[in-house]
Amino acid sequence: MSSKPRALPWLLLSAVVVLIDQLTKVWAQHALAPAGTPHPVIPGLLNWTLAFNPGAAFSFLASSAGWQRWFFVALAVAISSVLVVWLARTPRHDWRTALPLALVIGGAIGNMIDRLHAAVVTDFIQVYWHQWSYPVFNVADCGITVGAVLLVVFGLFADRRKAG
Repeated sequence: MSSKPRALPWLLLSAVVVLIDQLTKVWAQHALAPAGTPHPVIPGLLNWTLAFNPGAAFSFLASSAGWQRWFFVALAVAISSVLVVWLARTPRHDWRTALPLALVIGGAIGNMIDRLHAAVVTDFIQVYWHQWSYPVFNVADCGITVGAVLLVVFGLFADRRKAG
């Protein structure tokens, strides 16, 4: 491995995502009971609505017999491990790679903590418009989604950046 500074300090951002995620979930569990009751934030667009998801995105595998908990824990460990190695091989100044990786790692660990602790992921952010409603999500989900989108976007424009 090179002696050049690597991007591992970006794991501090992952830790911040985990901290904010866990603090907001504790707040949601205490402030938004009972589950399923919408609390309008921006009427017609955004509610705080407590929900518990034993599955993954869009309640994938939520109705399974419980094995999915350990499957998603193992998946989070595997993905986070691969991303930490990627981060360790990334130059510290390459924020276009380090930022998205750190966000995804933080989000994966935040939801993994829920699965280990309670066998379900706590969600509370509900975005909707008229009759349409996006599945309820949380801060960890935001980290995963924003990180993945940034990774793709920065990846698509990497060649142009190097050429210019």
